[in-house]
Amino acid sequence: MTADLTHDEPTGTTSARLNWLRAGVLGANDGIISTAGVVLGVAAATPSRTAVLVAGLASLAAGAMSMAVGEYVSVSTQRDSERALLERERRELEEKPEEELEELAGIYRAKGISDDLAHEVAQQLTAHDALAAHAEAELGIDPDDLTNPWHAAWASMVAFTLGAVLPLLAILLPPAAWQVAVTVAAVLVALLLTGAVSAHLGASAKLPAIARNMLGGALAMAITYGIGTLVGVAVV
Repeated sequence: MTADLTHDEPTGTTSARLNWLRAGVLGANDGIISTAGVVLGVAAATPSRTAVLVAGLASLAAGAMSMAVGEYVSVSTQRDSERALLERERRELEEKPEEELEELAGIYRAKGISDDLAHEVAQQLTAHDALAAHAEAELGIDPDDLTNPWHAAWASMVAFTLGAVLPLLAILLPPAAWQVAVTVAAVLVALLLTGAVSAHLGASAKLPAIARNMLGGALAMAITYGIGTLVGVAVV
């Protein structure tokens, strides 16, 4: 009986890990596309590898910091909300324990458990750890495992940086005549992979996800390369 009660915990943990992994893939995807757009735009405007390197590093640093700060703020807000919900639940348990017990039993009845068993389950879980039992059943929150904004910030920064390194190396290492072609090819292959991985993690069809990802990346590179070409011509 007790084993059945904890059945959802591994599922929740797995779901959380998948969400973090999916966020990492999307962060890397952003790094690939945004940095590729910048370096291709600069390369189209000037043949200077130094200019391309400086622009690429600036894009990498700014993007990684932006991702980190954005994730930190977002997850901090989420954690504050979780804490507020837990505090409200704690007060309700102190002020009206019988109502909360009935509410918890109702949750288990809604899952198909008989009335007597639902009450027994609710009583046992409440006796063991009332706040954890109610928070997980009612709010989907584990009081001992709240979201960590620092983890989110570092994960986003690292993922974006790893993604950004690819187009930067792809445009700096080949001979000048091959810079654009190698960069475009490397980026499209990388976007194919990130699209496939994100679709797999989301249990969705891979082909549409890959097509959208590659099309969006190709469009971004084409636009920035076109802008760089126009700016280069204007400067000359």
